[in-house]
Amino acid sequence: MPQRTPTPSARQTELLEAAYAYALAHGLADLSLRPLAEAIGSSPRVLLFLFGSKDGLVRALLARARADEVALLGRAREPGAPVGLVPAVERVWAWLAAEEHRPLLRLWAEAYTRSLVEPDGAWAGFARATVEDWLAALADCQPPSERDGEAGAVRRTLALAVLRGALLDLLATDDERRVSGAVAHQLALLRS
Repeated sequence: MPQRTPTPSARQTELLEAAYAYALAHGLADLSLRPLAEAIGSSPRVLLFLFGSKDGLVRALLARARADEVALLGRAREPGAPVGLVPAVERVWAWLAAEEHRPLLRLWAEAYTRSLVEPDGAWAGFARATVEDWLAALADCQPPSERDGEAGAVRRTLALAVLRGALLDLLATDDERRVSGAVAHQLALLRS
């Protein structure tokens, strides 16, 4: 039987949101409870009580970031939007390329990388879970005749590789025009 997670208290939710805003601004790499607690109006003891450990807090922050990521992917197929892999990738890229989303995307890149080099602990499974999230969202945008075949899986894997590679390049260079041009070029190839 699956273990049930208790509903978080209002204070835990409030502190998680404040800690999430802090993580978006400062990252998670050098997260220290004392400066975090001070910045969000709490104490290390309260954070440890509410989240069990520093790893528990990091896991909660990663889950919160993943919720934002899944919400983004849900927008790829809004009612009235064209269905298909290319229109979905265009919508996702437009969101990813927007400068105001860079803090979330830097946090995502940090968590993704840490999950690969530190596969245990708080980061465990984050990279794999996000790959699965993105592939599922892209599959939802494909017509069933394309989605259910091997070729459909290859096309959405290619689309995901383009999005992730372009995102990392954009985060490294801030050259939105060049990177968006490359994405548009690849999407033209994906259309054919």
